[in-house]
Amino acid sequence: MNKITQLFNIKYPIIQAGMVWNSGWRLASAASNSGILGLLGAGSMYPHVLREHIIKCKKATDKPFGVNVPMLYPNIQEIMDIIVEEGVKIVFTSAGNPKIWTSWLQERGVLVVHVVSSLKFALKAQESGVDAIVAEGFEAGGHNGRDETTTLTLIPMVKEQIKIPLIAAGGIATGRGMLATMVLGADGVQIGSRFVASEESSAHQAFKQIVVEAKEGDTQLTLKELAPVRLIKNKFYNEVEDLYKTGPSIDELKTLLGRARAKKGMFEGDLENGELEIGQISGLIHDVKPVRQIVQNIIDEFEEANNSSYKTW
Repeated sequence: MNKITQLFNIKYPIIQAGMVWNSGWRLASAASNSGILGLLGAGSMYPHVLREHIIKCKKATDKPFGVNVPMLYPNIQEIMDIIVEEGVKIVFTSAGNPKIWTSWLQERGVLVVHVVSSLKFALKAQESGVDAIVAEGFEAGGHNGRDETTTLTLIPMVKEQIKIPLIAAGGIATGRGMLATMVLGADGVQIGSRFVASEESSAHQAFKQIVVEAKEGDTQLTLKELAPVRLIKNKFYNEVEDLYKTGPSIDELKTLLGRARAKKGMFEGDLENGELEIGQISGLIHDVKPVRQIVQNIIDEFEEANNSSYKTW
């Protein structure tokens, strides 16, 4: 049996990423009902909003689901308490030191997976006792690693040195992409951008449409001095680039970024002034579909490619 399907008690070794402003209860429950692991994105939720989404998700699916928790928020204790109180048994942590919460969660019966962008952090996560690791290449959308290590390079490097289950992320939206990373050593995959362009995603329709229209080269990793983020080039991105030409200070970058840029772009649909976070693989996403259809297409392509693997000469 596959390590990831066994760990999470799911049908397919696929995780729907917990993305800010995209991953509400409709997306997470639809993903779980499709045989994969759905994740709520706690990064864009106040604690009471997260509780509401957990409750609605429990009503919408009887399958396992989890919560993605970026650990840089001030109300992290309240968020973790709510997760435990509501009986969620899977947490994906990111953007912080996994040692801080791993034991606390595991003592309360919660599986812990940590998202990393480098081999160094993968080893630290394993040392902290997490149950699995997501290794995310810099093709991924949203906040990203500073080292710009690609998924193709990162997965075999991490696989070589860790013993716990490994989930690949970054630049995966198809069955062939899934197969490729598993051939490199991943036990499963985490997919984000493809699920942004789903009917159940909580993203604004205008954002979904611009993702569908995105071509190769339309995204860029920027703001590395603050927290590296991959986004679609738009008016806001151009303002960032213009500011860089002046040799800005950290404070000047923070002032331009302001607050709630991601919400403005992805949730409210301001395509000019918002932060439009999406992965490079958006150039391969051409439509908005129901989650169930997306999952089935990935599995069908995976199985077809797997059956014909390596017969290219």
